[in-house]
Amino acid sequence: MNESNIPKPTDVRMKGFAKRSSVGACVYWIDEHVSRLAAEQVSLDDAHQRVLASDIISSQDVPQFTRSMMDGFAVQAADTAGASNYQPQQLTVLGESVPGKPFDGRVTQGTAVRIMTGAPLPDGADSVLPAEQVQIEADFILAQGQVAPQKHVGFPGEDIQQGTTVLTAPRTLRPQDLGVLSSIGFSQVPVFQRPQVRIIVTGNELLPPGSATTPFCIVDANSPMLSALISRDGGHTIHPGILPDDPDSIRAALLDPAADIIIVSGGSSVGQEDYAPSLLAELGSLDIHGIAMRPSSPTGMGLLDGRLVFLLPGNPVSCLCAYDFFAGRAIRQLSGLPTQWPYPSEKLPLAQKLVSAIGRTDYARVKIIDGQVHPLAISGASVLTSTTAADGFVVIDENLEGYPDNCEVTVFRYN
Repeated sequence: MNESNIPKPTDVRMKGFAKRSSVGACVYWIDEHVSRLAAEQVSLDDAHQRVLASDIISSQDVPQFTRSMMDGFAVQAADTAGASNYQPQQLTVLGESVPGKPFDGRVTQGTAVRIMTGAPLPDGADSVLPAEQVQIEADFILAQGQVAPQKHVGFPGEDIQQGTTVLTAPRTLRPQDLGVLSSIGFSQVPVFQRPQVRIIVTGNELLPPGSATTPFCIVDANSPMLSALISRDGGHTIHPGILPDDPDSIRAALLDPAADIIIVSGGSSVGQEDYAPSLLAELGSLDIHGIAMRPSSPTGMGLLDGRLVFLLPGNPVSCLCAYDFFAGRAIRQLSGLPTQWPYPSEKLPLAQKLVSAIGRTDYARVKIIDGQVHPLAISGASVLTSTTAADGFVVIDENLEGYPDNCEVTVFRYN
């Protein structure tokens, strides 16, 4: 499927969709029009969950010095040969070595230095005798156990060697990754820029998220959901608030330059007050409008000043589905993340058949009970609780009429 095969829509308000694009054609269009954003340097404190833009190579050994791995006494192993509770070996204590303050001297035959875990091993010592194998007297110890050379000693480069690639791009940085970066002296980290994503939520009937319900009005469920999805996919949300179904307000929001991607939620279909498609066609290009899938068929997408614009349905399940299939894919690519869904998947048998129609991709919510897949309703695009009650979803390809019972299907788990 190439871009020339995608039907170019026009103003379809109150006319219906002339033709619906396939999901595959839409994915192709997205991949043709999006690429990773440029890299930037951020502080170590701001690098968590950012996507690494280049490989990290250590310029130093970690640790950089020979150190003790136990609390005890730095000794020459030969001085402990044969030592036991019944035959202790006396060693003179010369001083101590603690983290950040090494012993300024040398361990010789018959001597020892008190040492703490992580402290530099003194010159002349080759092992550490644990404290529990020592009887401590005033200025000497009685070694009551023996150690081999290099026992309880950590050496330079034992964790990380100079010149080693410690982290490979692209990688979403985890807390332990930040610890490694800090240990090799990185205070600034090269990461891909976070895409700025403007959410335009329209609807005269909508109330702000979390509002008390009132007759004939609906509380906005899509913007909190979209904001969380955008954050998951590496983006930063810009959402100034709900807009009325007014073409001038929507036009101004579309033209605001402060975004890499624009997502319009609501007003994307073919109703009289669905202004977003015709405005996008007027201001930029409406390359896709109407998709052969259920739910989310009224989805549209196009370009405005080089930025991708996604027109998502207002119904919550349709909005979620269209985001995951299309807008989320674009945001993940911009932020340097893998394009595939960030959902774990597994193959499980169906408890009952799952019906679809050839020529349409279906997004079927399912529940997993005793290792079997139980379909929930695949209609009802406004029933957001069908996704909270579901354990995941099954995608039915446009070339299939569904799946028979006991058939193994791939389930994408929400968790």
